[in-house]
Amino acid sequence: MSDYERIAKAIEFIRTNIGNQPSLAEIAAEIHLSEYHFQRLFSRWAGVTPKRYLQILTLENAKTLLRQNQFSSLETSYELGLSSGSRLYDHFVQIEAVTPSEFRTRGQGLCINYGYHPTPYGQIFIALTDKGICQLDFIEPGAAEEPLQQLRKLWRNAEFRETLGETSSVAHQLFAKTAADGLPISLWVRGTNFQLSVWRALLKIPPGMVASYTDIAEAAGKPKAVRAVGTAIGANPVGLIIPCHRVLRQSGELGGYRWGITRKQAILARECANYDEDFLHLQGNKAKERSHPKL
Repeated sequence: MSDYERIAKAIEFIRTNIGNQPSLAEIAAEIHLSEYHFQRLFSRWAGVTPKRYLQILTLENAKTLLRQNQFSSLETSYELGLSSGSRLYDHFVQIEAVTPSEFRTRGQGLCINYGYHPTPYGQIFIALTDKGICQLDFIEPGAAEEPLQQLRKLWRNAEFRETLGETSSVAHQLFAKTAADGLPISLWVRGTNFQLSVWRALLKIPPGMVASYTDIAEAAGKPKAVRAVGTAIGANPVGLIIPCHRVLRQSGELGGYRWGITRKQAILARECANYDEDFLHLQGNKAKERSHPKL
């Protein structure tokens, strides 16, 4: 069993027993590790202790975040969510849609580089062209070829090359502690105008914050199209970068996720933990500025 699988199992146990607030010993026993080894493994993987992680994983925390967002102020929450450690989202992520002619030729003359990389949430598949990242999927056990097969069907005339050197920089940037220097990240994805508007709205939700489907529908300019928004979110071809995991139901419940509820909760919890640390660091810097005003 891989470290991710152990941690995923631990998170699933916490999620289903959240009302009982399980102890460190109970969680460690569930994945057949000693408390000492579980504490070390979990802290290394998540960057926080199991106790802190348990606090973040409560559903009440998600509901509180939703209430704070007020469901109609994505831009306001974006401003409030900015911090020095927001990593990838310190960059501007732009979406370049596939043109009809490009789709019609099914990738003729196009070279797509792809690679598989380990992450804290399991293995990912990344595919990119010289125009931008076109696909990012989480890989389920025994299904490593599925994303590549789907991509080959979509772009049957393209040239495919497994090039870890090209894709590793993307994988590194996703989980770097500080925002990497360089050009803005570009996404080259196919979607309807409505889907593109939904995906752009998702990009405005900063790490550590969440939004409802209603919120996204309003941001996309279609306040009554909540169900269609859910479908567009489910069609997101670039997981994690377009943060569909940050959308919850109006009640605060997690709702569905293409790559599994446990993974969704794990990603949200880690982002919340990092956001809390960034926010405290930012507040500390502001306090220093106030106590040492510039002359």
